[in-house]
Amino acid sequence: MIDKLDAIDIKILKELQHNSKLTTKELAEAVHLSASPTFERQKRLEREGYIKKYVAVVDPDMVGNGMIVLCNIRLKQHGKEYAQEFVDAMKGMEEVTECYNTSGDFDFIIKVYVRDMHHYQDFVLNRLGEMKSIGSVHSVFVIGTVKDTHSVPVAQ
Repeated sequence: MIDKLDAIDIKILKELQHNSKLTTKELAEAVHLSASPTFERQKRLEREGYIKKYVAVVDPDMVGNGMIVLCNIRLKQHGKEYAQEFVDAMKGMEEVTECYNTSGDFDFIIKVYVRDMHHYQDFVLNRLGEMKSIGSVHSVFVIGTVKDTHSVPVAQ
């Protein structure tokens, strides 16, 4: 799919990842194109799925959920039933912001935002603990953020 993108398309994607609130005029100035073709390119990138959605990035500390925990999850068994129960549950848990099916020692890694240790304990015992599919949970507590970007590298 990347072969369909030219240098201007790539610049548009990079600019919008940096600030999705840019007006068409501001975006056009940034990519050195007039507004109408810039608007058409942006709409095509949306239509073709390069741009999935626009979101506001909320400061977790400001909304009272600044504790980040990375949980390595091992399922009890690798059957379809256990995997599906886990996946469905993750999609419905507000505290879980990212969930990845992984290779190696663990089956999944989830990123969890909670208020504090008591909130996390409740999450582990009463949310994850209720799931029959989970064999083990290994928690890693984030003590500081070095880099937190939501941008995806766009090949050139």
